[in-house]
Formats: sequence, C-alpha cells, structure tokens
Amino acid sequence: MLDILHLAEDSDLECKRSAGRDGRGELPRDFWQSYAAMANTDGGTILLGIEQRANGSFRATGVTNTAKVLKSLWDGLNNPQQVSVNLLTNEMVEVIDLRGTPVLRVAVPRATRRQRPVHVGTNPMSGTYRRNFEGDYRCDDETVRRMIAERVEDVRDNRLLESYGIGDLDPESLKSYRNQFRSTKPGHPWVTLDDREFLRSLGAWTVDRATTREGLTVAGLLMFGRLRPILDMVPNYIVDYQEWAEPRAEERWVDRLTTDGTWSGNLYDFYRRVINKLTADLKVPFRLKGATRVDETSIHEALREALVNTLVHADYTGRVSVLVVKRPDLFGFRNPGMMRLPLAEALRGGMSDCRNRTLQKMFQLVGFGEQAGSGIPKIFRSWRRQHWRAPDLMEQVEPDQAVLTLRMVSLLPAETLEELDHRFGPRFRQMPETQRLALATVAIEGKVTHSRLKSMCADHSHDLTVALSSLVKDASSTPPGLPVASTTSSRASRRSRSGKTLKPRWSCSVWRTPAPSIWRKRAPSIGSRGPSIWGRGPSIWGRGPSIWTNRGPSIWG
Repeated sequence: MLDILHLAEDSDLECKRSAGRDGRGELPRDFWQSYAAMANTDGGTILLGIEQRANGSFRATGVTNTAKVLKSLWDGLNNPQQVSVNLLTNEMVEVIDLRGTPVLRVAVPRATRRQRPVHVGTNPMSGTYRRNFEGDYRCDDETVRRMIAERVEDVRDNRLLESYGIGDLDPESLKSYRNQFRSTKPGHPWVTLDDREFLRSLGAWTVDRATTREGLTVAGLLMFGRLRPILDMVPNYIVDYQEWAEPRAEERWVDRLTTDGTWSGNLYDFYRRVINKLTADLKVPFRLKGATRVDETSIHEALREALVNTLVHADYTGRVSVLVVKRPDLFGFRNPGMMRLPLAEALRGGMSDCRNRTLQKMFQLVGFGEQAGSGIPKIFRSWRRQHWRAPDLMEQVEPDQAVLTLRMVSLLPAETLEELDHRFGPRFRQMPETQRLALATVAIEGKVTHSRLKSMCADHSHDLTVALSSLVKDASSTPPGLPVASTTSSRASRRSRSGKTLKPRWSCSVWRTPAPSIWRKRAPSIGSRGPSIWGRGPSIWGRGPSIWTNRGPSIWG
C-alpha cells in the first residue's frame, strides 16, 4: 500500500501528474529522462498520477485512462528511436488503487554496465541522463564516453602501451615486489625468470600477436612505473594518504603521502607505505594461536582488503584522486569511478566485476587481497566482530566515486546516548529503538538515510520509512526548555543540465547551539536509499576533498 503521507522526491523517487490535455491521463514527455536517469544511477520508482503541491506535500490526481498510458509506456520502451533499452518487465509496472484513485507505479532497475548508457533517442551524447538528488541531469560527453568504455571493456588495465618500456619502471619497486613474491611463493617457477619474462607472466608486459609489437600494459605501468610516465598516460592520476590527529575538519593533517615527486608514485609503493601507516598503533587486542601471540588481527586484514579494493577498482581516467584517510575515529577509502556491481550484490559477495583485474591478480600473487567477490563481506564481518558501527559503502556522482567509511565507534556509544538524553530529556528515552538509533547516527555521522539505517538494523523497509518520517514531522517541536531549532534554506532555484528547474533544497546543521537543529523540511523517501535527513550526503572526509567531517562523512572533513 502506497503511503502518500510519507512521500518525498529524491534520487530514487519521482512523482509526475500525468494528466494530459484532457485530464484523463497521458505519459509525460519528461518520463523518459527520469527513466534513463534512474537506470544510469541506482534505479528508482516513478509514480504517475501524483502531483506535488507548493508546500511540498503530495496529492493523488490519478490516471483515469490507464490503458492509454500503459500502451504509450510499452510502445516507447520497445522503440529504439524513443529509448535505447527496455529494462522493465510486467512485474515492474502496476496500477495502484489509492483510496479509489488509480496511480501507476513504475519500478526502474539499475542498468548493468553492459546496458549503460541508457539514453533517450538515438544519440547517447545528447540523450544520456543521471539522477542526482531529485533532478535528471544531462551527462557531459566525458561521462558518456566513460560509460561506453565501461560497457565494452571488461578489463581496463590490460591494454598495450606503445612506446612505453622497461625504462619507464621504478627498479626499486620491481625489486621489492619480486622479493615479496619470492617470500610468498618460494618454489614458484617464475622466481627464476628475468625481469621482462616475469613482468609478462604477471600481465605487466604484453605482446600484440597480430603486429608483434610489445610493451608495458596499463597495469604494469601503474603498479611499477615512475611518476612522470604514469602522468603521461593518465594525467589525472593522484594517490593521496592523509592522517589526522583529530577528527575536526579544521585540523591540519599530521602525515601525508601523495604524488609530489619525492617517491616513485606507483601503486605498489603507495600500498607498501600506506598499509604500515594504517595499521600502526591500531588499538585492537592481539589473539593467541596456541601459545603464540598473533598480532595480525581481522581488523588488519580488513584494512588491507579495503586498501587493495580501492586501488584495483579505481577508474584512473576519472576526475578525483584515490584518497585514504586515517583519523582517530575512522578510516576512509575513496576511489574514482562508480561501483560495477549494485551495492546489494557487493555486500552479498560471491560475485566480482573488477575494473582492473590484472592489478588485482598482481596483489593476490604476493598475498595482498582476497579471492574475487569475498573482500567486502570480509570487511563487514571484521567490523561486526568488534561491535563497531557497520561500514558505510556508497557511491557519488559528479564526479563519480565510491566511498567506504570504517568507523571505530560502537553502534550506540554511551557518551552519545548521554548527550542525546541531555538534549531531549524524557522524549528521547520514550522514543522507539529505531528512532533513537537514527538520532545517534546523526550525532555520530552527521546525517541518516533510509539505506544507512537499514544497514544497521533488521526492521522492515516500510517501518524505517515511518520511523524517519515521524521524526521529520516533529519539525516544529523542540526539546523542552530549548529555543526553536534553527534551520536554513536556499531559496534560489537550481537548474539541472537538462534545463529542469529544481526546487529549493532545505538543509540544516546537525546541532546549532543552543538548540539542536535536526529536522529537515521534507520527509524521507519511500525508496531504498532515501534522502538524508540532514543533507545530501558526504562531501567526504577532509579539508581538501571534504569527505569526512568530525560528525561523519562530509566526506570526511
């Protein structure tokens, strides 16, 4: 049953009036932009026959002639002049009776990378859209070309680089890798090979059998190369490690490793240097294996897996850097490029679609990295054993990036509960457990979304929507004895790349003293992801790339 009181447009929900000229129903012209945008992002739901009032609430106008609209929908889906691919099945389109008013619900799935870009019309350069917040944005040419490359290239790092040779490699990096390989696999036949044959066996060197040309592969240069040749191949290449002594964004990093020319700059060197920094002073108890102390714990293994995953899944043609952040309260990992698998499949494990499979094999051969499809579940299991908050794995567009945040904070820390109890008094203690978890998440991470809350509890999706919505409905309420919460909004209209005017978005700080400003103007989405109650999402973790703030991802800073 659709609950219209809990609707709110966001990246995964779009409502359209669909009345037509005669008021009986018509498929809106901009339906196809929303269909393509959701398919190219993370899927979503389009409701036909519902309009949004000026005050932000929704009203069911209905679709009287549903047969006409359904015929237009299916005709368009199967017309390549209208849209590039039909992703829908009969089960994804249904007529809902909303208190006597017929409404059409269209569930748009996320397109696979081999189906993207989904585009309106026959020209992907002008007809490709993606979803960001509640708008359909036309993609620029660079983004479309990247989607096409992802579609046609299963592996992105095995391409022969003409005019690149052994002289473009860093000798010390290759020597160190060979020593590690010899230590990991002492009897392996590759141990005795010369450098060129060893590189060829790894996939770092290749021969084009049709032309007999040979040289380094993309993976070989990224793994063992010197910085200048790497930048000649991928001008946007940056790998960056930052360590902060305090969580606060205004604090400057105390240790940093980036591509500044003082070291080789390749991925193997970056991994070797960063993994030691990540695990130094790790406050995790050692374990005993028999009478022997084992300092390597599941958290060490999880951090190693997170770092390797970041490097082998990165799109090095992207516009953002590889970024690794260490703070007293969290570890953050960002790689350019969207995830190739939907989040749910990545969390289940057992499936892998690695962007740089040659790099992945190189790390695995020296004992770094799990078997394909097992890394993410292992990270989540390791964090769960420590009773820490569930890892937060998410995607962002414009620019494309995948972000993994690992917080070393318990699910409901005593100090957070004490702070919330002090601010809200008896109201907080009387709240259901799910709502208390939501508020604690805001206090720790800076925001809460439907999908984030779902990752931390076993409640049904609809129950989470209701729980979040009831918090938002208290927008006019404040804790006893405290002034009215302060919220801010930007009234300026925004325009998407498609030219669509987007409604103003309300925002607020997590807590503005003296009163907590925790309420948003709009209710949470009914969709799988839902809007953040406090903002659109990470801006990331730091001063520079702004990803992880002291309260959580902004991304982290």
